[in-house]
Amino acid sequence: MKIGIVGLGLIGGSLGLDLRQRGHTVIGVSRRAETGDLALRQGVADKVATSLEAIATTQLIFVCTPIAAIVPTVQQLATFLPTATVITDVGSVKAQLVTLASHYWPNFVGGHPMAGKAEAGIEAAEVGLFNQRPYVLTPVESTPHEATELVAEVARSLGCALYRCTPESHDRAVAWISHLPVMVSAALIQACLSEPEASVQQLAQQLASSGFRDTSRVGGGNPELGLMMAQYNQAALLKSLQAYRHHLDQMIDHIATQNWTVLEQRLQQSQQARPQFVDSLPEPFTE
Repeated sequence: MKIGIVGLGLIGGSLGLDLRQRGHTVIGVSRRAETGDLALRQGVADKVATSLEAIATTQLIFVCTPIAAIVPTVQQLATFLPTATVITDVGSVKAQLVTLASHYWPNFVGGHPMAGKAEAGIEAAEVGLFNQRPYVLTPVESTPHEATELVAEVARSLGCALYRCTPESHDRAVAWISHLPVMVSAALIQACLSEPEASVQQLAQQLASSGFRDTSRVGGGNPELGLMMAQYNQAALLKSLQAYRHHLDQMIDHIATQNWTVLEQRLQQSQQARPQFVDSLPEPFTE
């Protein structure tokens, strides 16, 4: 199959590597010619261009741009693509984007591979990034079944565990396990920076080890991505932040009142619940 990829960063680059390994012809589009040259050297694409018209003859297009550029990209593609072409995206927010993109292109399938790294850019692209990771599809009533199945077939070929749900359910779910952690992690870093004594803050930086590294990783990631999560998933993110604040206030109260019994119960509950989120990949889910 001839597949187009718009945006050759971490996700787009990793997609290109995997798709070419599976025999597909990949045409990449990047705003910067330098990125395209690097994509060719790394084996991410068979051909690269800076113009969207270069992917006019592809059967499937992955839009791997920042969230804010997804709909404008679809709108521009809609001016020249054959009607049979399927467009999908990899954005971490779905409801607003799927509504708008589907308006411009009926053969649009909302998608979100749940994979990533702390590093960004095509330099961080790697083979197998999506293997054994969830891949969420969010078709709506108007989405053609054939279009959804085409994207699903490609996602399965990457070794992904496929999930299907509504765009709204997706956004509520990722607010809890993706967008909330970014904000909490960023707040953790900000809190550490608020230490008033310079020598203590410096000591904390020197002593920081795996625990701080794990909990601060996503908060120290791409600021543009975090901002767009907040802008495009505002309602669900606010709800999750408010719930988190409620539970944090309870922790503060338990410690302030020396209610060690209840605090221990909460910590035990958290210990028991964590594996349900991180230690296994559930069976594919369809809503």
